[in-house]
Amino acid sequence: EVQLVESGGGLVQPGGSLRLSCAASGFTFSIYAMNWVRQVPGKGLEWVSGINAGRGAGGDGNIAYGDSVQGRFTISRDDAKNTLYLDMDSLKPADTAVYYCTKVTYKWWNFGMENWGTGTLVTVSS
Repeated sequence: EVQLVESGGGLVQPGGSLRLSCAASGFTFSIYAMNWVRQVPGKGLEWVSGINAGRGAGGDGNIAYGDSVQGRFTISRDDAKNTLYLDMDSLKPADTAVYYCTKVTYKWWNFGMENWGTGTLVTVSS
């Protein structure tokens, strides 16, 4: 059974930083692309970032970001630990949302997302 468990959310002041983690299990993590998606309470979903499977897994390790987080957020993966990360810097109140880790159906991030974690809440406020 695929399991994705996010952690690292919390309350942070504007301009601050947080690191989100997503512990994956139940599948061969290294051969799949992964994404981060967020949802502002009461609003729609917003794709945040994606990372392809690495070269050793037949991918290319390429990374992509949504316009609203480009230059502030960094996605990474540790295939040895089956863990996905999202480092968030220069946080803004507009970044307040529930952040979800998602497993993609293939090794490229822009394919469909088939599994979702339960999410972790990030609140940016003074």
